[in-house]
Amino acid sequence: MLGFLIGSLCGYPLTGSGQPDSKDAPFEAMRHEMVDSQILARGVKDERVLQAMRKVPRHDFVPIIEKLAAYSDSPLPIGHGQTISQPYIVALMTELLQVEPADKVLEVGTGSGYQAAILAEVAKEVYTIEIVEPLYQTAKAKLEKFGYKNVHVRLGDGTKGWPEAAPFDKMMVTAAGLKIPDALIEQLKEGGKIVMPVGETEQMLVVGEKRNNVLKTSEKIPVRFVPLVDENS
Repeated sequence: MLGFLIGSLCGYPLTGSGQPDSKDAPFEAMRHEMVDSQILARGVKDERVLQAMRKVPRHDFVPIIEKLAAYSDSPLPIGHGQTISQPYIVALMTELLQVEPADKVLEVGTGSGYQAAILAEVAKEVYTIEIVEPLYQTAKAKLEKFGYKNVHVRLGDGTKGWPEAAPFDKMMVTAAGLKIPDALIEQLKEGGKIVMPVGETEQMLVVGEKRNNVLKTSEKIPVRFVPLVDENS
């Protein structure tokens, strides 16, 4: 779901099928150019993140009408008032999360499923929640198509987290709220990190780290994301 800016794979095997079909070939050069010019050039250096961005076929996670724009430097509409985030923002949020190969990650806001696929390339397990049923159905099918057996997709209110799978090493929220939901903080491991856009009109990308059962946060960059939706919205 999410955002645009106002303004890397060592040591762990790829977990998706990773085998693009012949229709992917014309997009491969575009994907590498996207990483070089939009992501690496802006300072994202984590090689596991960069490799994931080079691998995952972004054009397969957007509507057919948007395929030729899949590697452009912008978010794209995916229907139901939601978007797939600008590639740089996807990479930056993933790098800021500092995902380790053994980590269990919670994503709130599956959207197209693209960010979940990127996380699946760098984490051991990904649990992702989407509240909009048509997006949930489409993303779940896409992630299954590409063989991401380490991604678990749920339909529901992500602000409540996924209690039975908690605690989580890392969390990512791909829509903006006025604050980080208490349920997510409770389900985050001690020493764990969460990345989320916080604010309404003025939004900042925030990184939180749980220390002594308290979330310590720092602001990174101004962003603009769609609002976080819960069951009361």
